Amino acid sequence: MQLSDDIMYQASFQKNPEFEGVFWMGVKTTGIFCRPTCTARKPKKENVEFFQSTKDAILKGYRPCKVCKPLENFAETPVYIQKILEELRENPSLKFKDFDLVQCNIEPATVRRWFQKNHGLTFHAFQRMFRLNTAFKKIQQGDNIIETAYDSGFESLSGFNESFKSIFGVSPKNSKTQKIIDLKRIETPIGTMYAAAVEEGICMLDFTDRKMLETEFKDLAKSLNATIVQGENPHFENLENELAEYFEGSRTKFTVPLSPVGTEFQKSVWKVLEQIPYGETWTYRKQSEVLGDAKKVRAVANANGMNKISIIIPCHRVIGSNGTLTGYGGGIWRKQKLLELEKAILF
Repeated sequence: MQLSDDIMYQASFQKNPEFEGVFWMGVKTTGIFCRPTCTARKPKKENVEFFQSTKDAILKGYRPCKVCKPLENFAETPVYIQKILEELRENPSLKFKDFDLVQCNIEPATVRRWFQKNHGLTFHAFQRMFRLNTAFKKIQQGDNIIETAYDSGFESLSGFNESFKSIFGVSPKNSKTQKIIDLKRIETPIGTMYAAAVEEGICMLDFTDRKMLETEFKDLAKSLNATIVQGENPHFENLENELAEYFEGSRTKFTVPLSPVGTEFQKSVWKVLEQIPYGETWTYRKQSEVLGDAKKVRAVANANGMNKISIIIPCHRVIGSNGTLTGYGGGIWRKQKLLELEKAILF
């Protein structure tokens, strides 16, 4: 994807996240290179040059910026946060306090800011939600409510009941008919993703920086009449393993169970997407022809745009009739990276 210097400079000046992964900007006067969204003061246009990869910038002698950290994946979960999440997954009853974080050489304020920015809630609230998710599942499996409350780290039954109801809208005793959607952040080489799953399978896999993500969550919860809660799900391990194999180039087909949410027409369109072989691209017209109606090109394109399960339901394999890489919710640069990985296109 060839962009003019004017477009790249303007994108960098505006800190446009849509250009993350597309180019990097080197500043001649400082010898530092940055990502497009860097918050550092922007230099004059005559003092910059642009690169298509971090490798090119480094080979030219530039050093990575300490502010925007261009060698890290955009929105990647820091290692220390990943470690905290792993410990919570292994023991949901854990309660990390500021003292515990300091003992691990982690600044509590940094942790609070990260959870507020990436999850929209405090670290304390996140931990409570994680414990309640585990308790919810135990109760649905028939475990005793009182024992579950104390095993989950709550110090009183009344506090447990109040917290439970605030999240799920019902008391623990009346939660048998309630449904939840498990949510987890997953790291990939092209950015962090949110994975959501129900008992039947994965119902969402999308990039954390996608526009309208909050609306997507609300639609998902409303469609399934369920509450989205941070927590583990049996399908997540399978998903992460298969994604890792896919990005390593050793997997061309996914087997993790899916449970897509949409209209019957949308689901029929997504079924056709799953028929596109690894390493191939189809046009919207061909997709509509396989669906059985060549006149529904626009409707098929709209349904592709509503796909909530990226990569596995491969809408990135559909291109324009003239061979161009048309719109992709995760960003055109990601579509290009995925197609290059599958050797469906070569740039």
